[in-house]
Amino acid sequence: MMDTALIQDLKPHNELPLDPRYASLSHPYHTPVLPTPLPQPRLLHFNRALATELGLDTGDQELIDILSGNRPWSAYAPLASVYAGHQFGNWVSQLGDGRALTIAEIRKPDGQRVELQLKGAGQTPYSRGADGRAVLRSSIRKYLCSEAMHALGIPTTRCLSLVSSPQPVQRETEETAAVVCRVAPSFVRFGQFEFFYHHDRHAQLAPLADHVIAENFPHLVGEPDRYARWLIEVVERTARLIAQWQTVGFCHGVMNTDNFSILGLTLDYGPFGFLDAFRQHHICNHSDYEGRYGYDSQPLIGQWNSSRLLQAVLPLLSDKQEAAADIVTSIYERYSPAYSHEAIRLWTAKLGLREIRDCDAALITRLLTILHHSKSDFTRSFRHLSRVRTDCDAPSSGVREEIADLQAFDAWISDYRIRLRAEDNTNDAARATRMNRVNPKYVLRNHLAQTAIENAMQGDNTEIDTLMQLLSRPYDEQSEMERYADAPPDALRHLEINCSS
Repeated sequence: MMDTALIQDLKPHNELPLDPRYASLSHPYHTPVLPTPLPQPRLLHFNRALATELGLDTGDQELIDILSGNRPWSAYAPLASVYAGHQFGNWVSQLGDGRALTIAEIRKPDGQRVELQLKGAGQTPYSRGADGRAVLRSSIRKYLCSEAMHALGIPTTRCLSLVSSPQPVQRETEETAAVVCRVAPSFVRFGQFEFFYHHDRHAQLAPLADHVIAENFPHLVGEPDRYARWLIEVVERTARLIAQWQTVGFCHGVMNTDNFSILGLTLDYGPFGFLDAFRQHHICNHSDYEGRYGYDSQPLIGQWNSSRLLQAVLPLLSDKQEAAADIVTSIYERYSPAYSHEAIRLWTAKLGLREIRDCDAALITRLLTILHHSKSDFTRSFRHLSRVRTDCDAPSSGVREEIADLQAFDAWISDYRIRLRAEDNTNDAARATRMNRVNPKYVLRNHLAQTAIENAMQGDNTEIDTLMQLLSRPYDEQSEMERYADAPPDALRHLEINCSS
């Protein structure tokens, strides 16, 4: 239920409390730049639930112009941040918000500070010769997926609005422009620290770190060891985030260090994908020719990216190089146990287990191997496991039909039942309820997003709204939406997504 007092307290944008903490860092962290006006903007979708959280009156008549980049937020100068990063393992010395602009920093009614950022608002000093625009195709995917991930309970940036325009944008073919307004407590990323470290501008590291700590880790403010303790939290948040990606079957596609949030949020939705047919080595990004960011590589890439951040903040940890290196090593070594602890917790929950035992890792690995060899649908398979009964040895409906090696699967089910009985976990109805709270029935499959994109290109936005409503309740049955839980038809199983947006 929505808090009625909160609804009554909604305000137009110019009455919301501005709190420009990041803007106050000023040069050299970011550069003021006005968005490029978008011709004939059209609001395709507005996230009213998020607007209410922000305390924003959805009837504010100036919002369409603000969210398209045609009018600034009152009393706030938009800005673009500079950063660097490792892209597909290669060092790039300067990147930055090439098509993103922070347009406001506000305090929500609950007191939390958030930043609003337009993606696709035109050229900035960091566009590197590109047009600074985003296309409708990728903007729809970003808009839908950020909210889908939020509903799944996975830390993420969010999206407030989706605006389109007939303005032509040249990519592989001519497309049309769009602007998304995304929202997060901070858009600071690993690559910002890398920029100042590798450019030997070490004096800029502490103010940026202190800003992040003050706004998002306030319990560490003023502590003499605040930087080390902050980095421990960042590394462990990153590990836990990727464990959540793995166990929901989400592939990011572009896990560059400039796309990694200092808060452990899922950031920069490019060529992402949720697994359909399960393949351990699935690569969702057609541009990832070497498979660096494949599904099974994501945990190690998260650790590698954390090592790049830790190198960049060495000057904060000690004046003595050897001492700083020892601190960094101790923090780095916290990633693997944090990942393993969260991953086993999530996998066992997906199996409905109430305890974690030494044998569980092998049980999970066996199941994933069976799904891999059978190319079984990841989301449907785990959802159907809730139908397994412990009071009989009858074949399990649903998941068994998607298995090629039935002998291996039936042996696994037998061991699974033994494991359930070993912890007296034989209330099948209660276990099914628990499992269905953590195994989604609906995820943003590529073919569903593609249908919404194609319809929107023809002027029909209803599928965007349908998916937003559907994916806001991913764990509910929603019987009238059953077809959205189906595996993709054969013709749409191998949609290729690349980095062009």
